[in-house]
Amino acid sequence: MTSLQMPSSKHLPFNEQPAVNGNDGVPIVLLHGFGGDRQTWVNIQTALSPTRRSIAFDLPGHGQALDWPRIGNAGVAAKAVAQSLETLELERFHLVGHSMGGAIASLVALKDVEKVASLTLLAPGGFGPEINHKLIRRYAAATDPAEMEMLLEQFFSWEFKLPKFLAKTAAEGRARPGAVETLMAIAEEIIDGSVQKTLPRKEMAELPMPIKVIWGTQDRVLPTRQSHKLPGIIATHIFERVGHMPHLEIPQEVVRLILQNAQSA
Repeated sequence: MTSLQMPSSKHLPFNEQPAVNGNDGVPIVLLHGFGGDRQTWVNIQTALSPTRRSIAFDLPGHGQALDWPRIGNAGVAAKAVAQSLETLELERFHLVGHSMGGAIASLVALKDVEKVASLTLLAPGGFGPEINHKLIRRYAAATDPAEMEMLLEQFFSWEFKLPKFLAKTAAEGRARPGAVETLMAIAEEIIDGSVQKTLPRKEMAELPMPIKVIWGTQDRVLPTRQSHKLPGIIATHIFERVGHMPHLEIPQEVVRLILQNAQSA
């Protein structure tokens, strides 16, 4: 059964899903993307639960961490995640990050090399300068459910049927005082004019843990070509007819790759 841990001054709020088989070993830690929250991982956590314990955080400025003391770019969020993991006394963990969460997971891995058992990145931020900055900024500022639905559709492949509740839930989240202003501020932190800040690829290639990158050919937020020339040591998995949200579009394949990476560590 999933348990929700609300924020304290020392850790971000999170959902914890224990392993059904009682495996209390190295947990899988999930970091959502820009404008999302820990709930985006519910299906993934359920699918992992037969054999693996998992923890999904709300990142600063998102979900129940809207009022986190310091809100900003991926580097700021990475410090909050690292602090939270330390508070929870997790000495070793597998990291999974989507989009902005992928950049955050990468920064945590670069800083706490010994603690990260594996790194699985879904359409990660920071692997190239190109970003659909107009879409990100419009999405950050949106409050109307109809507009939200139109914008959210662009995060998925052309064929994906967007669940109606997604836009409704997102719009409800924006109704909270300060939510829109916070997202707009974070958008300006992660976008530098019309490009995004990038990760050090050479240092990423030197990381000792197994790394998988998962991308869809129909990603309209971050172009798939950012995965084409990654260092050979990084395993790259490209899926046809998948957009920017592989964990929601092809959850079975994503779970399989997360478990593969966790088992190889």
